[in-house]
Amino acid sequence: LSQEPPGVGRVFSGIQPTGVPHLGNYLGALENWVALQNHYPSVLYSIVDLHSITQPQDPAQLRGNILDMTASLLACGVDPERAILFQQSQDMRGIYFIAESRYVFCAANSFINLPSEDEDGPSVWSTYVPVGEDQIQHLELAQDLARIFNNHYGNLFSEPSALLSSTRKVKSLRDPSAKMSKSDPQAMATVNITDSPDDIALKIRRAVTDFTSEVTFDPETRPGVSNLVTIHAAMAMISVEEALSQARGLDTGNYKKLVTEAVVQRLTPIREEIERLRSDRALLEGVLAQGTRRARELAAPVLREVRQRVGFC
Repeated sequence: LSQEPPGVGRVFSGIQPTGVPHLGNYLGALENWVALQNHYPSVLYSIVDLHSITQPQDPAQLRGNILDMTASLLACGVDPERAILFQQSQDMRGIYFIAESRYVFCAANSFINLPSEDEDGPSVWSTYVPVGEDQIQHLELAQDLARIFNNHYGNLFSEPSALLSSTRKVKSLRDPSAKMSKSDPQAMATVNITDSPDDIALKIRRAVTDFTSEVTFDPETRPGVSNLVTIHAAMAMISVEEALSQARGLDTGNYKKLVTEAVVQRLTPIREEIERLRSDRALLEGVLAQGTRRARELAAPVLREVRQRVGFC
């Protein structure tokens, strides 16, 4: 985990272009992305479209999803003046770097017999990577690859540390034992950040709870109600204890109205900004083009140094 104080180092993270994010994406990652750009001097966020084509994609829909994700990130507060926001497939130097690095790392791995299955090349350039607890293993492999290269070719890469978000995972509204997911077949299970106030109210009203009317926080025995408390506290930017205090005297039915108010109030300006940005395709493409240029400027000297140390030039 991170040992250096905020304000030191470089942050890198990526998100697949799956259209607009849902509430779990926002609270679990994007809210943290916005905060990080205010605390670190160098922040890069990538729309990782290359990762998305590991599954069959309709080209027109993928292009639309890339722009939808760009609009969503901007509307959530990612500032292209403070963070480099770029489209992964357009940073050709980075792509070449990843391809060449795989050969380099495969050769280096032969010295200590480590696997070479990680394709997240850019993560070894960075100091910090915002991840969830379930992604720590992937980051550990990136740390191993950086260490292997440095041991064999001389110190160049930092070993990236994890930046874990303090926000709890948001659960499905229909099955609180599972994470909220865009691929959930139940439409009522997931709140998208572009949902209308009426849609949000309907989904939260139908959220699974239990037969106890009092609102308490106990994720093990009362996962459904606890999920609502988590959402309320996060969206109202208050503690769980304060959320419970506001719920005192309310049954779960009336508490759902309080949760709905907090979600609608927070998401309404985001939804409206996404709608505005979607209508300006040129602006979105310009943001990505600018980010790609800036990412290339950072990648080029690193790639030159790697090629020189390995002996390619």
